[in-house]
Amino acid sequence: MTGDLATLPKAHLHVHLEGAMRPGTLADLAEAAGVEMPQVRGYRSFTEFGDRYRAASALVATPDDLRRVVREVVEDDAADGAVWVEPHFYPFRYTGIPGFGDADDVTAVVVEEARRTADRLGIGCGIMISALRDAPPEQAVELARLAARFAGRGVVSFGLAADESLFGPEPFAEAFAIARDAGLISAPHAGELAGPESVLGALDALGAQRICHGVRSVEDPALLDRLASDGIVLDVCPTSNVMLEVVPDLDRHPLVRLLDAGVRCTLNGDDPLLFGPGLLAEYELARTSFGLDDARLAAMARTSVEASGAPPEIVRPALDRIGAWTA
Repeated sequence: MTGDLATLPKAHLHVHLEGAMRPGTLADLAEAAGVEMPQVRGYRSFTEFGDRYRAASALVATPDDLRRVVREVVEDDAADGAVWVEPHFYPFRYTGIPGFGDADDVTAVVVEEARRTADRLGIGCGIMISALRDAPPEQAVELARLAARFAGRGVVSFGLAADESLFGPEPFAEAFAIARDAGLISAPHAGELAGPESVLGALDALGAQRICHGVRSVEDPALLDRLASDGIVLDVCPTSNVMLEVVPDLDRHPLVRLLDAGVRCTLNGDDPLLFGPGLLAEYELARTSFGLDDARLAAMARTSVEASGAPPEIVRPALDRIGAWTA
C-alpha cells in the first residue's frame, strides 16, 4: 500500500505568488478590468513565459485583489497538505499603483493576509521577498533592506529571480549579505537557465542555503558532492523544468540522480497558474513518473519543513506527523 499524499505534511517553498493564482480568479480580475483574460499557456520561450506572468499580475489592481490572491494561494496549499507556505513576492510590482502605497505598505498587505489566512487554517506562512536579476543591483539592496525590516514580522527569506543566463549572481552579493545579516534564508534561483557555474555563484557570492531549481547541478559531479556535503537544499519543480525546456521530458529529469547523489531536494509547483500542477500534484507525479516510494517522498517532505522559514512550533509537530505518516 502507499500513503495518501494529501495527508503527508509538507512545505511549499518554491511558489511565486501571482503565478499560483487560481484561473477563476484571473478570469474575475480580467472581467472587472473589462479586458480579455490573458493567455497563460502556450509560451515558447522563457521570455514569453515572463510576459504571460506579468500580464496576469497586471490585473491585480487593488489591495483587495492582492489579499484575495494571497488568501487563495494559502488555502490551495493547505488543501494539498502543506503545513507551511513560503510564496515568493516582488513588492515593487505594485508601488505606484493608486491605493497600494509604498513597498512597506504593499508588503504589509501580503504578510498580514498570509498570517490571517494561515492562522484560520491552522498552518503557517512566511513570505520570500524576491529581487529581479534584470533590475539594477541597487534595487535588490533596497528590497533586502525592506525584507530585513519585516524579518520576524512575516518575511523569512530572500530570493533572486529572472533570467540567470543573462545576469549572473555576483552583482547581488551586497543585497544577500544584508538579508543574511537579518537572519533571512538565502534562496536565489540558479541552475535552471544556466549551468553549474550559476549554482556555484549563488553559493559563493550569495551564501545560498536553498537553491530554487538547481537541477543543472547534475552536470558537475564536484558540485553535487559540495551540495550534498554542505546540506544545500534544491527546491525542485519538475513540471516547470519540462515546460520551460530545462529538461526535454520527465523521463530525463535529474531529480532521482540528485537524490541518489545525497542532495537534499524538495518538490514544488513554481507557477501552477502557468504550468498546471500544484504542490500535491507534483508529489503524485514524483510517485508515478519517477517511481519514488513513500520513504523518499516523506524524506523530501521532511526536508521541505526543515529547510523552511517555519518556526519550531510548526516544524516539530510536522516532523512528528511525517514520521507517523511513514509508519
